[in-house]
Amino acid sequence: MASHSPWPLLLLLLLAVWIGFSAAQSLVLPVGHDAALRSSDGSSCPTSDPTLYYRPVIGILTHPGDGATGRLSNATNASNIPASYVKFVESAGARVIPLIYNEPQDLIIRKLNLVNGVLFTGGWAKTGLYYDVAKKIFEATLARNDAGDHFPLFAICLGFELLNMFISQNHDICERFAGENQASTLQFSISETNGTLFQRFPQDLLTKMSTECLAMQNHMFGISPKKLQENDALSTFFKVLTTTADVNEEVYISTAQGYNYPVTAFQWHPEKNAFEWGSKKIPHTEDAVRVTQHTANYFISEARKSSTRPDPQEVLSHLIYNYKPTYGGYAGKGYDEVYIFT
Repeated sequence: MASHSPWPLLLLLLLAVWIGFSAAQSLVLPVGHDAALRSSDGSSCPTSDPTLYYRPVIGILTHPGDGATGRLSNATNASNIPASYVKFVESAGARVIPLIYNEPQDLIIRKLNLVNGVLFTGGWAKTGLYYDVAKKIFEATLARNDAGDHFPLFAICLGFELLNMFISQNHDICERFAGENQASTLQFSISETNGTLFQRFPQDLLTKMSTECLAMQNHMFGISPKKLQENDALSTFFKVLTTTADVNEEVYISTAQGYNYPVTAFQWHPEKNAFEWGSKKIPHTEDAVRVTQHTANYFISEARKSSTRPDPQEVLSHLIYNYKPTYGGYAGKGYDEVYIFT
């Protein structure tokens, strides 16, 4: 039997070793790069930006009632936060402290000093204590920013309507629109998205938002571009980002943003696409959920710019984790879950 030489096999093994060594060498960063990626404790993680706060907390103002027209709680002092707003904030990497509108004012102020931004929810209340507290929080937001703290405010649906009232000093500034329980497109009023809510939205999603019904509307009031432009206080405060037509083809402002303050206002509901299921009109496509995700990411990216560094223990004592949400699905129309405060 003829013997076979081992040399071809040895050559193949040597070649494989050489190829593996070369590949490994190509993955090794130069010493300078490796040092740049090492943090102070010697780990290989990049150093985080020291100007940003990576444990942001958002204050959400509660709204009068139980969120289910008394079907979940008939307590006269009840107020609520729909859980979808909490999940919206948490999905982008922040925690929530409830600002209970009818708790003592000094406690609300103390909580405001613990948060890095504020969110006003949808709802119906436009008078009384709720109105007064929301106005004071809005004024505190402007004051915080004037003092040098980047302190964002998201105002959704009723929240936008309240801002129109506060800024214009006209309680009747909002107009009637037929925008209840429907999904819609958003028509952009800007040609450049840099510096706005939409700055990091992918171009394909921006295009779809203007051609597909990815924004959930559920309101009876709003403000038209004409009325906003006619009011000096509103037109100098807000830049109009998008408009939408209701079922009667009446056009209202659907998204606006402050020129000089990190205040973003929505007549639509960015939180619903991913976290509410009570209405069949809410869009739940992948693109609709992307809208929710990018909107939440923008809000929390703004909150990370806040210079507030709250005491960790005091934050823990006020977090919404101290409360339990109530399932509202069995109670009929309304939110899937609500946090109720009594």
